Amino acid sequence: MNKRCETPAKDGQAWRLGAVSFLNAKPLIAGLEADPAIALRLDVPSNLAILLDGGQVDAALVPVIDLAQAHRNWQIVSDSCIACDGETLTVRVFSRVAAQAIRRLHVDGDSHTSIALADIIWRELYGRQLEILPFTGSETVEQCEAVLLIGDKVVHNTLIDYEIETDLGSAWKSLTSLPFVFAVWAAPREVDASVLAIKLTRARDAGVESAELIAADYGPGLNWPVTLAKRYLTKRLRFVLGPRERLGMNRFFDLARKHGLIRPQSDFAAA
Repeated sequence: MNKRCETPAKDGQAWRLGAVSFLNAKPLIAGLEADPAIALRLDVPSNLAILLDGGQVDAALVPVIDLAQAHRNWQIVSDSCIACDGETLTVRVFSRVAAQAIRRLHVDGDSHTSIALADIIWRELYGRQLEILPFTGSETVEQCEAVLLIGDKVVHNTLIDYEIETDLGSAWKSLTSLPFVFAVWAAPREVDASVLAIKLTRARDAGVESAELIAADYGPGLNWPVTLAKRYLTKRLRFVLGPRERLGMNRFFDLARKHGLIRPQSDFAAA
């Protein structure tokens, strides 16, 4: 990233900010679209890391697994996050066999963290290494014994031919008794994001305060029943990267290292 992009506010350039396009990110970006110092770009989680790698955004709400990849040198720039402490509603494995019997898992390409989480849960809870395959949506139920879906599509595109559902937030809670962090705001280490961090915290606080209104405003357009959207944003998700969330995140990294999903040492900086 060039020097002009390192500190956009210094020369009047807007911060180019990449955020998740799902309902779960709306409380984190409340009001930012009206901030002249912010240029907001929405995309699915797996693409945001690519945008940040390519310098197309200055900071992004990235899947946490991407923090620890060997070719990246990122820092966490805010105490805002997308996390859960139990059931998520929107990170689920749908299967036609019992969870402990799953051998092959077709996965939603929108996610990086949830794929790693499923891999870890099946190894740790069931002693089984899954064969991970891409899911395009065109496969038949006979071809897929289990499918991992994430995001808003879980609510309106439930796989009715699969009788068993495993919520990965609940499974992680059973495994560790800790919250799980799916995404955090990150930027390259050389970026001075102190001003941006203040903006992100203020937006998060405003969004959490108005979460029910956000659910009513955005839920229907994303095919969420309003009552369910309100419960999702106010009861199921957490948006503050507090001490227990950090413990959960570090536990995830420990298990990811154990199973060879990330490099042995992760040395990203935390705000």
